[in-house]
Amino acid sequence: MRRPSRRQFLGHAVAAAFLSPGLAMKGTVMSEKPQSSQAENPRAAEAMDAALTVLSKTGPEYHGGLSNHGPMASDALIALDRPEAVVPWVERYRRSLMDHPTGTNPIDPVSFREALGDYRRVGDWIAFFRGRVDENPWPAVLSDWCGKMAPGLSAAAFHGLIRTGHAVRSLAHRDEPARRLELAEGLAYWAARYSKLPETASRAQGRRRPSEAIASVEVVAPSRRGHGNIVERLAPLDLMPSFAQVADSIDTTGEASPVISDMTETFAGVFLAHASPDNTIALVHAVTGPSAVRLLAPHVELPVTREMLRYSWQAASAIYATSALPAPDTSPKPQPKDRADLVDRALSTGDEHAFKFTEACLREHALNPKPVYLAAASEAVRRLGSSG
Repeated sequence: MRRPSRRQFLGHAVAAAFLSPGLAMKGTVMSEKPQSSQAENPRAAEAMDAALTVLSKTGPEYHGGLSNHGPMASDALIALDRPEAVVPWVERYRRSLMDHPTGTNPIDPVSFREALGDYRRVGDWIAFFRGRVDENPWPAVLSDWCGKMAPGLSAAAFHGLIRTGHAVRSLAHRDEPARRLELAEGLAYWAARYSKLPETASRAQGRRRPSEAIASVEVVAPSRRGHGNIVERLAPLDLMPSFAQVADSIDTTGEASPVISDMTETFAGVFLAHASPDNTIALVHAVTGPSAVRLLAPHVELPVTREMLRYSWQAASAIYATSALPAPDTSPKPQPKDRADLVDRALSTGDEHAFKFTEACLREHALNPKPVYLAAASEAVRRLGSSG
């Protein structure tokens, strides 16, 4: 199978010219320490607590496998400084959701691996993690289980990882029972949908940055691509020997933050170059998934973060390999006037992916002020708004 040319991979670089330098926001330095000491705005706290109350009786999926984005989108809206939008949106969104599952067969903490990836036991996993976060310091539970489940973080198109990341950011602001329960829900969803992608047995240490390694990721020919949801479309990778090398291709031995920045910048560029009506939602997760590792990194051990970097790169590459257009789109994209304009347009879509992607891109841009993040967010909002 022929790989796309280097020009195709670099096509997203053209997108940097789509935004004027005047839109660049002042960069900040990411702290590697937990942010639990940060004061939470009372309006934000009230909105988040109200959202979790409304969503407490809802399950992790609905409509045959769609992920419940309620808690994630609520946290994103608060991070976008729009707490007043949370409850009205959640009350509308709640109408589509299914009831919360119950546990019937407790997870054995010794032989738990036999239940990984078994969605029929999602209620059992929720009960299991509720017990863990109730009886132990939540950062210890988080670090332990992020390490155990990192190889399967492609679960439900990153949604177990992403939900866990949003839960941790909220919990780090204020440690209280409803937020601990939301952490348990995120970890349980990750466990119940745990899914590994092909990789080599050698686990060789890569030497390249994601922006360099992306050119070697083989893209599935359109004629061989699967159908269905994002996860179902990954099936052809099992028959592509070259994909097993992907996880080994990047260097995760240094500081985590620069790797996350390079990864999210790379996949924001991929979104700009390859987004279409058919793959917009998929490519959004190639950014929000790796960006969720940033939310978790201050609260877990460094080796765990490095494992999550390895597998978030692999999973984002899998989405790219099965969703990218045959040739990049270099046409001009709409430009947000400023941050407030971008956030306003995201909110106007009413779409949970627009909220989450905009927030992730603005968060990454604050740490790595490259125009590609703003251009990608603006284009995603345009596409998600027009499809709503």
